[in-house]
Amino acid sequence: MGALELDEYASFDAVGLGELIRTRQVTAAEVEDCARRALEQADGDLNALTQPPFDPSLAHEPEGPFGGVPFVIKDSGPFAQGMPFTIGSRAIEGAYALVDHDLMARFRAAGLVALGQSTAPEFGLNFATESVRYGPTRNPWNPERGVGGSSGGAAALVAAGAVPLAHANDAGGSIRVPASSCGLVGLKPGLGRTPCGPASGEIAFGQLVEFAVTRTVRDAAHLLDAVCAPAVGDKYQAPPPVRPYAEAIRTDPGRLRIALTTEPWTGGTVDPQVADAAVTAGQVLEWIGHAVTGAGPDVDGQAVIEAAMLTVVTTGGAVLRGSPRRPDPAKLEAVSRRILTESEEFTLLDVMAATEAQNEVTRSLGRFFQEYDLLLTPTLGRLPAPHGTLDYDHDGHSARSWLHRLFTYGPFTATFNVSGNPAISLPLGQSREGLPIGVQMVAAHGGEDLLLQVAAQLEQAVPWRDRTPQVYVG
Repeated sequence: MGALELDEYASFDAVGLGELIRTRQVTAAEVEDCARRALEQADGDLNALTQPPFDPSLAHEPEGPFGGVPFVIKDSGPFAQGMPFTIGSRAIEGAYALVDHDLMARFRAAGLVALGQSTAPEFGLNFATESVRYGPTRNPWNPERGVGGSSGGAAALVAAGAVPLAHANDAGGSIRVPASSCGLVGLKPGLGRTPCGPASGEIAFGQLVEFAVTRTVRDAAHLLDAVCAPAVGDKYQAPPPVRPYAEAIRTDPGRLRIALTTEPWTGGTVDPQVADAAVTAGQVLEWIGHAVTGAGPDVDGQAVIEAAMLTVVTTGGAVLRGSPRRPDPAKLEAVSRRILTESEEFTLLDVMAATEAQNEVTRSLGRFFQEYDLLLTPTLGRLPAPHGTLDYDHDGHSARSWLHRLFTYGPFTATFNVSGNPAISLPLGQSREGLPIGVQMVAAHGGEDLLLQVAAQLEQAVPWRDRTPQVYVG
């Protein structure tokens, strides 16, 4: 092929770029050079990087299954050894990761080339990526709109073609909400499928999951194969030759029982265009051959909010209080200041009540998935919001009232962090304004293969790969 042009580079997903490098049609150095130019161009329009691209790129295994494929890591805490992080906050200065996060070790082993760090809201506690520290990250489809959160910078860069995939994580919708806002595939693996701590420890009461945002279903499947292998002691065990998720997307799942609901559990209304996208997806699934029924789980929306308090107040507050240098409250955004105060007042009885709420939600989902194979819902309740709609630096919110505000805007995602079920957002719809609309599918525990199988069917039936946003490299 010769040297890659930006438009050629952006047309390939991660699997495709890896194949070009493996077959020596291009070199890894040529791909990296192209990615650097793409990142600089996209960031100039979108404000999606926390700093200039890394120079040099971070160490990686060139012979891994994604050898030479560029990506970015998220500014969500200590992740890559020696690299600074701020978690989107003015209160964090001079902090560096002392060790690799377990997932970063697996990204390196897979051959992924880390070239930058993507923006996130302060402490990841917003469905909008517009921290005071870095300012708003703009949506490639309409720069006046937000990109969702908290993995908003990651989603913006992937949607704009700057990188084919990007690190993301999800404690209440932070993979799926940006994927929906930016027209991407956002897979949230189930509890324990990928590592979520420096020593594979479970944190955030099992509600936090680490993975990525991608443009194609096959990238999500191949990446999950590359990073989900178990650890032995403190060492990463390379994945076996058999790749079950990559194989799954080539396998017919048979006729499935799929429930469809557009009714939110945590209050608020659903934009008619958003609801219509989910209903249309259900019709496509019926055309494929599945049995689709209007039904939804019996979920108590207030229990979802109470359970989410475990992550926001207990874990978030512990991070703030336990930092080597306690953050200056004057440098925190308003909701973070309130969470810091509430975390000091949260008692063991509060933890027990929140844990009981998590148990209630989890059991209700367990009963539901005894009757149905998959659940289909909208991902968000609304179209991507104008900047400033979810103002995190606004006094007057308690942690609980802030969660209620978030879950009114995005009422369908956090339930499955509480329960630990795998879920995926797919870019199946588009509004009259040309904005992407995501549709979410959820499976029982251990059902990532089923999600990917049906996602691949939908990708073939309703292809989205040729849609490109206003801001697109090349």
